[in-house]
Amino acid sequence: MTDRGQRGFTLIELLLVVVIIGILASIAIPKFSATRAKAFRAAMMSDLRNLAQLQEIYHNDHFTFASTLTAVEATTSEAVTVTINEATNMGWSATASHLGVPLEECGIYHGNAAPSGGGPATVQGRVSCSF
Repeated sequence: MTDRGQRGFTLIELLLVVVIIGILASIAIPKFSATRAKAFRAAMMSDLRNLAQLQEIYHNDHFTFASTLTAVEATTSEAVTVTINEATNMGWSATASHLGVPLEECGIYHGNAAPSGGGPATVQGRVSCSF
């Protein structure tokens, strides 16, 4: 029998590599998901802070707060839904949600408006969230 110089990996070596890749994936995937959810939450909070600034500008010009995002020319982040729940000349409230974290919500209110339409906001002018 002659040795043809064939080299390769044994089945055990290949299985070991597959197991190692599986272990690394089981560590990395949950961390990626947590980071992704954190980014979704940050987008909701940022959109509400931007809305607060736009509402102040609108109020200075019109002496009342805007009841729609269109009125204040607000744009939202991708997959974020911002809802203005109440808007009068004395205050406003809004909530935000993201498709990526559907059970979580952020809210903000200002003036004599009901806190985020009964949502998570508890301190006037501060974005508060349910997570």
